[in-house]
Amino acid sequence: MAKGRVEISPESCKSCSYCVMSCPKKVLAIGDEVNSKGYPFVVAKNPDDCIGCAMCGNICPESAIEVWRG
Repeated sequence: MAKGRVEISPESCKSCSYCVMSCPKKVLAIGDEVNSKGYPFVVAKNPDDCIGCAMCGNICPESAIEVWRG
């Protein structure tokens, strides 16, 4: 059971991949789909592995990620 949950705003994501690199559990990955601006956006590849540390949300320069704990 996951300890956290990640919500990503695809339209805000600019595919910088800072969140992907910062996640200690490798929950996130750059997806195959693109947003309306032409950026491939981040998806939760392994959502059940999320520990709710919020490193991804803290490092995101676009504030495109929300992390929920519990």
